[in-house]
Amino acid sequence: MMKKCCYLTIFVLLVHSEFLAIQPVNATAKRVVVPQNPADYLSLTYYLNKCPDAEGIIQQKLGAWIQRDFTLAASLIRLHFHDCAVRGCDASILLNYKGSERSSYVSSTLRGFQVIDDIKAELEKRCPRTVSCADILTAAARDATVFAGGPFWEVPFGRKDGRISLAKEAEVVPQGHENVTALIEFFQTKGLNILDLVTLSGAHTIGRCTCGTILNRLYNFNGTRKPDPSLNTTYLNLLKKRCKRSTDLVYLDVITPRTFDTIFYTNLQRKVGLLTTDQELYSDQRTLPFVEAMASQPFLFQNQFIVSMTNLGNVQVLTGNEGEVRVNCNYVNPR
Repeated sequence: MMKKCCYLTIFVLLVHSEFLAIQPVNATAKRVVVPQNPADYLSLTYYLNKCPDAEGIIQQKLGAWIQRDFTLAASLIRLHFHDCAVRGCDASILLNYKGSERSSYVSSTLRGFQVIDDIKAELEKRCPRTVSCADILTAAARDATVFAGGPFWEVPFGRKDGRISLAKEAEVVPQGHENVTALIEFFQTKGLNILDLVTLSGAHTIGRCTCGTILNRLYNFNGTRKPDPSLNTTYLNLLKKRCKRSTDLVYLDVITPRTFDTIFYTNLQRKVGLLTTDQELYSDQRTLPFVEAMASQPFLFQNQFIVSMTNLGNVQVLTGNEGEVRVNCNYVNPR
């Protein structure tokens, strides 16, 4: 009964906070409100007149790619996260040259660049120099979620593309072995909270990971020369069989790897979380209540995923004259 009350309290707090966030502005007020957050300049109708078919083109192109390779859905969500995690959602991860974020070792397993290039090429034919790469990547992450069976949400547009991308800055992106405190602190630097951390981690309900990321958990956890004691023994043996080489791939969700659901969270309860960062969400008292709430209430996860992905897509965006609309997502426009 206590757990049910805890979940209900979490839900009420979430609903209340969202209600407060959308209170209507008094139409009779004369005071002009100037947006303090760059994300406030984004708009759901940004391309309505400039490029009305933009979202349709992105969805159509993306759907064709995912139909050929379903694993691209998770890859595009991850690519979006890596972009927003460094310098904000400015498509800096797409810049392709020596010394860019994309050239960093941390980014070596990222995929989906060709998908974005394909979408951008079509949009340039239809609406030249109009739709930014940052907006394309944000919308693609949303559509990838939908194609994987997840929720739909409206994406506000108007992001501009950044002109700077540094490999060393990509090294701050979580790599799967950080503790919960480090994760919380990293998310806070992006204006995201603990609930966002737990919810966005739920994207690991789909996707794969290289065995090199988890080998220490299997054979030498924290230098003990023993496996991670938090791993379910049966799961540990399964991973040892599947991870013959560091480049081998294993699913982040061993139960329903192709379904966008809440099994990821129940996996943590059963000690079958693949990444250290995921499993520790269940052992840390700051994140545990949210994990248990998501595991028991799928609708809560779906609704909060919309909120947290919107929050992620609004991180440190560039608007107005702060950036540009690249003609080719791989390169800054020549001046």
